[in-house]
Amino acid sequence: MTKHITVAIGADHRGFTLKNMLQAAITHHDGIAWLDVGACDDARSDYPVFAAAVCNAICEEKASYGVLLCGTGVGMSIAANRFKGIYAGLAWNEEIARLGKQDDNVNVLVIPADYVTPQCAVAMVRAWHAASFLSGRYQQRLDLIDSL
Repeated sequence: MTKHITVAIGADHRGFTLKNMLQAAITHHDGIAWLDVGACDDARSDYPVFAAAVCNAICEEKASYGVLLCGTGVGMSIAANRFKGIYAGLAWNEEIARLGKQDDNVNVLVIPADYVTPQCAVAMVRAWHAASFLSGRYQQRLDLIDSL
């Protein structure tokens, strides 16, 4: 039996379509149960609202991890990294997503919806989900960040 983890997912209007596609493509069969925090349609919306919703879900232990999508991913990354205990990382391919989790304990994967294909986004989420944090010297670096 596959153990499911809950992943909060949020997107602004530019990431809305890709958010829905990810949820359809990656299911319980893949070990992920989605907690969709919006947007609920492709009408113009503000990305900080959805970054906060995903990060709060993690901080309140309603989700273990998060995925955020916006046009470039930069705004979502900035907003998410304002939250204590959140390590949001912007990825644009499968290798960066995997390394983000292994080396930097990325608990919120940020995807630039305007710059990746749906197939690439699925591959990134699967690689990130399957990766494990390596700890050791990498944890020492995170401890330095946390002490700032």
